[in-house]
Amino acid sequence: MLKPLAAEFARVKNTFVWSWQGWIAAWASEKSLRQWTLVNVLSAGLALVVDLTPAERALILALGLLILAAELANTAIEEAVNYISTALHPMAKKAKDCGSALVAVTALAGGVAWVVLLVG
Repeated sequence: MLKPLAAEFARVKNTFVWSWQGWIAAWASEKSLRQWTLVNVLSAGLALVVDLTPAERALILALGLLILAAELANTAIEEAVNYISTALHPMAKKAKDCGSALVAVTALAGGVAWVVLLVG
């Protein structure tokens, strides 16, 4: 009984460690991740000061985290494409552009949520 629990604990621990290593690696090399983190700190601060319902506040905070997740996914796509080949290729450009669009659309969703909450 304890052996499966210990194995599961080790798996969860490894997942946390690998995720943290991914964050640190992206933080060190991706200025855009650092910029989006600053935007999220400011957005979260505003969400805690402005009179919002708990659900509205949760929406803003969750969308902010999704922007960071999208930026990490974009970084992963760019790294994988660059690892495969440094040659210019239309499919590589499309993959990178789609990753960038992923971040942009997610950020747009966060911006729309703020506008609707503040104006509506």
